[in-house]
Amino acid sequence: MLAIIGGSPIQFAPLVELYKKAAKHAGHDPSKLPVASHSHGFIAEETQLAADKFFPSTQQAMNKIGRERGWGHYDRTSFDTARSFDGALYVGDPTTVAEKIIHLRKNVGITRFMLHVPVGTMPHGDVMRAIELLGTEVAPRVRAEISKWEMDQAGN
Repeated sequence: MLAIIGGSPIQFAPLVELYKKAAKHAGHDPSKLPVASHSHGFIAEETQLAADKFFPSTQQAMNKIGRERGWGHYDRTSFDTARSFDGALYVGDPTTVAEKIIHLRKNVGITRFMLHVPVGTMPHGDVMRAIELLGTEVAPRVRAEISKWEMDQAGN
């Protein structure tokens, strides 16, 4: 399980490769070992809506933690960078979030993905809707695309 909560998720690919190399060295079949990722995020019907709803609680939590750990101020620019396609936050509409998870699978080797909703305090209804969208829209898209991609990979 990788907790990818900052930076670029792609930078974790060497750790996954090291894990697989160590597993193979220990006599395990690396292709049968799950690799999971945990990230923060939020899903809404529209990407801008998701960002606008998720930012305030995320900022509050990150600044509290940041003061304890000596980090700089977390502002909207930091948040927007983190929610970009190459960032560690999975924030957006179902298509945007699905595309980021698919990218993570294809480029880092993650086979399981866990989304931490929310960071800080958010209205319960918003959190429940994000979970609903994750299960009903994001997960089926990810499963379908990854299944197709894995079949293509097996054919090559």
